[in-house]
Amino acid sequence: MLKFGLFILLFGLLGNPFIAILVMLILLYVLDRRFIGIMPSVFKPIKRISRIKKLRQQIERSPNDVSSKHELARLLMERKKFNEALRWLEPLQHTLEESAEFWDDLGTAYLHTGNEESFLSCTQRGLELNPRVKYGAPYLRLASYYSNGRTEQALACIRDFQAINSSSCEAYDQLNVIYKRLGNAAEARSAAEEGLRIYRILPRYKKRQERKWAIRLYFKK
Repeated sequence: MLKFGLFILLFGLLGNPFIAILVMLILLYVLDRRFIGIMPSVFKPIKRISRIKKLRQQIERSPNDVSSKHELARLLMERKKFNEALRWLEPLQHTLEESAEFWDDLGTAYLHTGNEESFLSCTQRGLELNPRVKYGAPYLRLASYYSNGRTEQALACIRDFQAINSSSCEAYDQLNVIYKRLGNAAEARSAAEEGLRIYRILPRYKKRQERKWAIRLYFKK
């Protein structure tokens, strides 16, 4: 109803229905990015591509720039180019052998290229170096992996995650998905309710970051 009213207002002001729709969509996008954050950023993929280009140029100038290679691989994984990311990550194993984040990135690349054994070993190595790496995200990835038939292992990973991170609405959204996959509707609902409870007590600046996940949890509840 609100959108229809906005369209009528813009149509009356602009006199062209197509321009009115375009302006309405732009306004809705701006409002969402400012206050809600459900819609994906239009500019983020552009910035990512630009950054990838700059990193490639930097590596051409400095072939031994390990940090640029690692960052490039991460950005490639964000673009779902896991095979190419793997080609950049694998040669860095000795150089970054003490980096928990590196081993988690390498494990993620292996997971998405079908090498499950290497995914498990690399992820476990990262967690051994730092059990709190990426605020516990590897535990959720492992739980998702184990949820296809290995219920006890999946639940153990969930418990490990909850022990170190209990204030992420995004995490509770993932927990909801995992519990549903395990066929545990009660726990799925409980995860959604707990995520919403956490959201209500977050400081204002943090609510802005977590709002889209809270909205997802609201509908899943």
